[in-house]
Amino acid sequence: MELEINRISKKYNRDKYGLRDYSLSLKNGILGLLGPNGAGKSTLMKIIATISKPTEGTITLDGVDIVQKPDTIRKILGYLPQDFGVYPNLNAYEFLEYIAAMKGFGGKNLKERIAQLLEGVNLTDAARKPIGTYSGGMRQRVGIAQVLLNNPKILIFDEPTVGLDPEERVRFRNLIADLATDCIVILSSHIVSDIETIADEVAVMKGGQLIQKGYQKDITDTVAGKIFETEIADSELASFKQRYMVIDQIRRKERLQVRFIAENGAENALACPATLEDAYLYLTKK
Repeated sequence: MELEINRISKKYNRDKYGLRDYSLSLKNGILGLLGPNGAGKSTLMKIIATISKPTEGTITLDGVDIVQKPDTIRKILGYLPQDFGVYPNLNAYEFLEYIAAMKGFGGKNLKERIAQLLEGVNLTDAARKPIGTYSGGMRQRVGIAQVLLNNPKILIFDEPTVGLDPEERVRFRNLIADLATDCIVILSSHIVSDIETIADEVAVMKGGQLIQKGYQKDITDTVAGKIFETEIADSELASFKQRYMVIDQIRRKERLQVRFIAENGAENALACPATLEDAYLYLTKK
C-alpha cells in the first residue's frame, strides 16, 4: 500500500495557507509529524482523512485519487482527531457498538472485538460506566479504541497521548508499534519522546510546509556536532541566549547547567550526542 501526497496546498484566504506545496510519500510503518502550533499538522491529517479538501494538488492511494473517490480510503481508515467527542450517557461498550454501526462494521465477533480493544486500552473495569464520568485520559483511550475498531489499514492519530499518564502512553506506543508492520500510521504529537520511541520516519513541519523528512537518524544528523552543555551563572543567562540557542536549563545549586546549540562549536563546553528533540528545535527555530 502506498499513499502519495503530491504538492497539496490548503488556502483559507488570499494571504493565509494551512498547507503550501506539500509533498510526501508513505508506505507501511509509522510516520511521526512534528511541528509547532500552526505548522499545518492537523490540516494535513484532515485532508488525508477526506474531511477537508485541498485547494491544489492530489492525494492518491495505490494510484486512486482519494479527493475524487474518498470512499477508497474511508473504508480502511481509522482517525482520531484532536477534538474527539463522545456521547456522555453511553458507556464504552455502547459507544463502540454505535461507532461500529456507523462504520458498517458488525458480525458475530463484534462484542469480542470490543472487549479486546477495551482491554488493550486498559478500560475493561470501567467499560460499563457512562463515558461522562470518565477523566480526560480515559475518554482519549475510548477514542483510541474506536480508531482500531474496524481493523483499519491507515491510522491517523492527532495528539493521541494528550491526557494520558506515562504508563498509558507506553501502553499506547506498544499497541501502535504492533500494528505498524502492515499499516500506514500517521502520528502527530507535541511530545517528542512519543515520536522518538516508535516512529520509523519523521516529518518536521513549520508554517504549512515540510522542512525535512527522513529516518530519525537523518533528522538527528542535522545537528550532529552542534550540541553542547556548560554551566553558567544566573547573571550570564541573558547574554548567553543572545549568542546561542538554549535548548534546556537546569539549576545546579547556585549555577545553571545549560544545553545549547552552537553552529560553529563552543569553547569551555562539553560536546553532547544530538537527540531528535535537539534537531526538531533547531529546524523549527533557526
